[in-house]
Amino acid sequence: MTEKLGMVVSTFNYEITGEMSKRAIERAREAGAKIVKVIEVPGSFEIPMAVKELLEQKDIEGVVTIGTIIKGGTDHDMVIAHAIAKKLMDLSCEYGKPVSLGISGPNITWQQAEKRIEEYATRAVDSVVKMLRKG
Repeated sequence: MTEKLGMVVSTFNYEITGEMSKRAIERAREAGAKIVKVIEVPGSFEIPMAVKELLEQKDIEGVVTIGTIIKGGTDHDMVIAHAIAKKLMDLSCEYGKPVSLGISGPNITWQQAEKRIEEYATRAVDSVVKMLRKG
């Protein structure tokens, strides 16, 4: 059975998230799943709204999220990351469909985010696929 997944990708820091997105699509194929719809959003803050849109579609079984929240000069990254994580968990529970947290950060440097491209993209896909196959 091929699971049909949606994916939401933040285009902010696209040098990182674009690579994460490519890796996630490859990983889904390797895992026997398929990303059938991709929505790009301006930043990680907008990811939950697009996730909700995908979760409302009957043919989407789970959603992979891709983003990175780089540490700046304030604690803004912490505030954003915590709000997003909570909202994604709430959406997953509300719709009864798995949603991954493939967003690197907060408190991460550009260099750290680059080193985690493959790891976060792979885990983002694997967590959704494993949840769908748990039964």
